[in-house]
Amino acid sequence: MPNRLPSLSGYGVTWSPNKRVAIVALVLTALLAIAATAAWFTGRAEHHDNSNTASQASSSSPTEAAPKSSGGSGSGSVPKPVQIAEPVAFAKAAAQMLWSYDTRDTSRDQQLAGMRAWMTTETKYNDWASVSGQVPDPLLWSRMADQDQHATGTATEGHYPGAFKQALAEDPSAITEAYIYVVTVNGHQQIEWKKGGGGAEDRAVTLAVQCRPNHDCTLAAIAPSVTQ
Repeated sequence: MPNRLPSLSGYGVTWSPNKRVAIVALVLTALLAIAATAAWFTGRAEHHDNSNTASQASSSSPTEAAPKSSGGSGSGSVPKPVQIAEPVAFAKAAAQMLWSYDTRDTSRDQQLAGMRAWMTTETKYNDWASVSGQVPDPLLWSRMADQDQHATGTATEGHYPGAFKQALAEDPSAITEAYIYVVTVNGHQQIEWKKGGGGAEDRAVTLAVQCRPNHDCTLAAIAPSVTQ
């Protein structure tokens, strides 16, 4: 995907005027829906190409394709937010959460509820659409569940992208408005489904995380996939 960013000093993190920090969280995630969805579906594309059962599911009736319920109102297999106050460490944990799912015991609603729990409660900086946009629609989630599809993410490395570090160097006090940090995480995702199907792929995601002093970090948004 082309790296097209607005002219707001790299990630738009000049952050001198008051409201510019609020815009940053939105600007950073403008391309998320496309980038994150593509990453999420890559493993599934291989699955649909190699599974006869998945092909049969595509012609099933609406009733048969209804999302499975795990029988609970919690967040299923989605891990609870970690209590970490350091941006890079939190971003690595959040990336692992985003790259992991288990349709065997987690409904789509539970997946969304579990992911939302990681988000900042400050509406001004919360770009929930950029995160929830990763989750497949109910019909596709149901087909994945028919195949017991599940994935485990592993974060191997996290760092501040160069443009973000440069913006902070130019104006160190700018971060104090919203305390939103930009972190790129690299890792991999292991996907498995019925009858021994599966595969592994490298993953990279850039996250905007909010880490106010004396508070645990929270997720603000998923940013464009800039990994420099």
